[in-house]
Amino acid sequence: MSAAGKKKRVLVGMSGGVDSTVCVYLLLEHGYEVHGITLWLWDPQGPFENQCCSVDAAALAARELDILHETVQAHEEFFRLVIEPTLRAYREGRTPNPCTFCNRKVRFALLLVEAEKRGIPYIATGHHARIREEDGKYLLLRGRDPMKDQSYFLYSLTQAELSRALFPIGELTKDEVKEIAREKDFTAAYLHESQDLCFAPEGIGALLRDAPPGPIVDLSGRVLGTHRGLPRYTVGQRRGLGVSTGEPLYVVALDPERNVVVVGPESALYAGGLVAGELTWIAGDPPGEAFSCEVQIRYRAAPVPCEVELRGRKAFVEFERPQRAVTPGQAAVFYRGEVVLGGGIIERPL
Repeated sequence: MSAAGKKKRVLVGMSGGVDSTVCVYLLLEHGYEVHGITLWLWDPQGPFENQCCSVDAAALAARELDILHETVQAHEEFFRLVIEPTLRAYREGRTPNPCTFCNRKVRFALLLVEAEKRGIPYIATGHHARIREEDGKYLLLRGRDPMKDQSYFLYSLTQAELSRALFPIGELTKDEVKEIAREKDFTAAYLHESQDLCFAPEGIGALLRDAPPGPIVDLSGRVLGTHRGLPRYTVGQRRGLGVSTGEPLYVVALDPERNVVVVGPESALYAGGLVAGELTWIAGDPPGEAFSCEVQIRYRAAPVPCEVELRGRKAFVEFERPQRAVTPGQAAVFYRGEVVLGGGIIERPL
C-alpha cells in the first residue's frame, strides 16, 4: 500500500467500528487523501444506529481522524438485495449467509458507485483480507488473523473490484488493530462489537412467524412431532426440536416441498461432498474443468482438501474426508492455501 507522489484519493466505507476507524488511520499514515462514507442500510426515519453500524459513531470517528465524512441512504437496496433474498431462501428450506449477499451486492457495489460519482479511484474497507497483484491478476488472500479472516465473505469479488480495493488492516491481527485504536485513543476502541444478524437480532424466525408448521419425521418417514416453521431450523441443529426417542436427534434435512423437517442420528449428518451453483471465480475463470483445492463450507469451518469437477454451471465437490452438516444455502468457498479461488452456493450434499 503506497501513495507515493501526488496524494491518491480513496473512499472508505465507515461503520463506526474499530476496524474501519483504524483502516482510515492507516491510509492517512500512508499519505492517502481519505473521504469517509457510511452506507446507511436502515429506516431513514429511525435512529442512526444498528447492531453492526452507527452513523453517529462513524461521524465521531471521522471527526477524530479529521476527514470528510458523509452518509448515503441505502435502505431500499439493502432490503431488495439482502433481506428479501435471505427471507426467500429461508422460506425455501435453505440457510443462507446474508453477509455474502451484503458484501457482494451492497457494500462493494454501492461503494464503487459512490466512488464513481465523486471521481475517487480507490475504495477501502476494514475487512480482514488481503489483495496481491501477480502476473497482471489480482489475488484475494486470507487476512493475517485466522480467527478474524473475512475472505470467505468476499469470494465473489471481481478483478475490476479488486483492482480498486484496499484492505489496510488485512496484514494485522485483531489485537493489533485494537492496540492501535487504544494508542490513538479512538472512541471506536471501546465500543462493543455485535455478533448478531444485523436485521434479525431476535433470530430469523421472528421475521417469519407466518411460516406454517408441519411434521418432523425420522429417516424412515415416521412422524415424531410438529415443527414451528422451516425457517426456525437448520441442518445440524439438535436443540429445540421438541421430540424425544431415547437417542440424540439432529436436523438432517429440510424438505420445503412437503414442509417437513427430517431428523436422524449424528452419523446421518456426514456427507462425502456437495453440489454448488451460482459460481464465481476471482480470476474471472475457474482453474480448470477439474482441479484440486480446499473448500470451506461455512464461515467458521476448517477448510478441507477436495476434488472439484465442473459440470455446466455446477461444481461437484468430493471431500477428502466426510464433512458434518453440509447446509444448502451456505457458501462453499474454494481456496489454495491462503488464496481464494472463488465459490458458490451449496445446493445439496452428496
